[in-house]
Amino acid sequence: MVTTSTAAWRAPGRVNLIGDHTDYAEGLVLPMAIDRECVVTCHIGRTGTLRARSRELDGEVVIPLDERVDAREVEPRWGAFVAGALQALTDRGAAVPAVELTVSSSVPAGSGLSSSSALSVALVLALADAAGLRLDRTEIARAALDAEVRATGVPGGLMDQLTAVHGAAGHALVIDCRHLRAEPITLPSELAVVVAHSGLPRTLAGTAYADRRAATDAAAATLGLRALRDATLAQVRDDPRARHVVTENARVVDFARALRRGDLATLGRLMLASHASLRDDFEVSTPELDALVDAFVEAGALGARLTGAGFGGCVVALTTNPRADAVMTGVTTGYPARTGIATTPFAVRAVDGAGRVTRR
Repeated sequence: MVTTSTAAWRAPGRVNLIGDHTDYAEGLVLPMAIDRECVVTCHIGRTGTLRARSRELDGEVVIPLDERVDAREVEPRWGAFVAGALQALTDRGAAVPAVELTVSSSVPAGSGLSSSSALSVALVLALADAAGLRLDRTEIARAALDAEVRATGVPGGLMDQLTAVHGAAGHALVIDCRHLRAEPITLPSELAVVVAHSGLPRTLAGTAYADRRAATDAAAATLGLRALRDATLAQVRDDPRARHVVTENARVVDFARALRRGDLATLGRLMLASHASLRDDFEVSTPELDALVDAFVEAGALGARLTGAGFGGCVVALTTNPRADAVMTGVTTGYPARTGIATTPFAVRAVDGAGRVTRR
C-alpha cells in the first residue's frame, strides 16, 4: 500500500527522432522523452471500485474490482486504458485496492507523441504503487504495453513505453528493442527539436498499422529469421516493407554516430532519408505529412520527418537554437499555404523518464 493516502505519478510523451516501425522487428530506435506529460494522482478509496476522472476529458470511469471487464467496452473511451492497466497488473499478481484516480495530460492526443503510452505508464505506476507491487523499468514498460493492447487491440512495440521510463534530461536514447537496453546520448547544445501537427489526428486502430506489422513478420518468416533485425539489405532489396526496416535500422546507427560528433548536417540528411523511406517503401505517410516536411525544409530546418507510426499526427524537425524561431514562423505560414491547414509548431526539450511527482 502507498505510504500516504495520496500519491501522484508522471510519465512523459516522446518524439522519435529516427527509427520508426523497427521496434516490433526487434530493431533500433532513437527517441527522446519530451516536456509534455501525463500525471495520474491516486487516492486510496473505500468503495470496492476503481474510479477515475480526467481533468481534460468528460466522464467518470467506474470499474468494480470484483469483476473482469473487457477493456475495449469501457466508457468513456479513455477509460479503456484504465481498465487495461488494472488487468495488466492483476494478471501480474497485483491486488489493486479501491482507488480514486485523477488523470491530467499535456501530451497532445492523436499527435503521434505517445499520449496513450504516457497515460498507460502513469497508470501502471500509480496502480502498482497502490497495490504494493514493485516493478523494474522494463517490467513497467511491458505492463504499460499490455495495458495499451488490451485497450486498443493494436499490437504495438515497446519503444514508447521504454522511452517514457528511461528518458534522460538533455539526452536522446538509442533503444535496442531486442535486448531492451537504452543508451542515453547527449544532445548537442546548439540543437533545437521542433514539432508541428499535420492537422490529421492519428489513431492506430482502424489504420493499416497491423497490416504493416504482419508484413514485416511474414518477411522475417520467409527468410527463416527470428525478426527483420537480422536481415541484410541484399535479402530484402526487392521487398519495400522489409527494405524500410533494414535501412531504417542502419540510419539509426548512423544518426547516433552523428549525434556523438555533433554533425548536424548528417542528422538532417538522415531524417529526410527516413521520411522518404516511410513514405515510399513503408507507405505510412500522408500528403499532409509530406507537405509539412517540405514546409520545414523550405523554412530552413536541417531535416524533418514524420514521427511515430504515421497515418497522421506530427512531424519532427531539427534546427539550431538561433534559427528555431524563424523556422517555426516559416512553417506557420508555409504549411497552410500548401494545404489550407493551420499549424502551430513548438519546441520540445528532452526530460527525465517517468516517476513519482515530488511535492514541494
